[in-house]
Amino acid sequence: MGWMYLVFPLLALVATAIHLAVEPRSRNGAGVVEALLMYGLAFVVGLGGLWAASGHLLIPNRVAAMIGWPPGSPFQFEVGIANAAIGVLGILALWMRGNFWVAAVIASTVWLWGDAVGHVRQITVAHDFAAGNAGPVLVSDILLPAVLIGLLISHLGHARNARQTSFVRPYR
Repeated sequence: MGWMYLVFPLLALVATAIHLAVEPRSRNGAGVVEALLMYGLAFVVGLGGLWAASGHLLIPNRVAAMIGWPPGSPFQFEVGIANAAIGVLGILALWMRGNFWVAAVIASTVWLWGDAVGHVRQITVAHDFAAGNAGPVLVSDILLPAVLIGLLISHLGHARNARQTSFVRPYR
């Protein structure tokens, strides 16, 4: 199951490549960053969140075993619902822009970095090195938000520069 952490980022890259092939106006720095951020939110946060939700909600005992948790915890339902909520934010990023993207990046960063802290705590306190607690999940929980933050900062910088350069001064 560790390979699943690569699927959603790869899908985001494929969607970005298709977008850039179909939309020639996006073939510039700002367009590439915008496409990477949009599809990163849609696939990594959106589909990734819904995938995680489906595991916690539909096969909770199997997911619990992968993480190193005891089966049957009622909190797993709540974790699944939280994953679904973040996943919906990511999917909506396909249609909503502006500050919605900022909110989606903030929410997914809090979620994933919070998960990373939990994983590290479980590794150090409970010596939980289960595949769903250590390894690819921990790395992706740290790196993916960092990439999204970097893309968001770059996107906002491009947007700010576009506003500044598109200002037309009145004739005097």
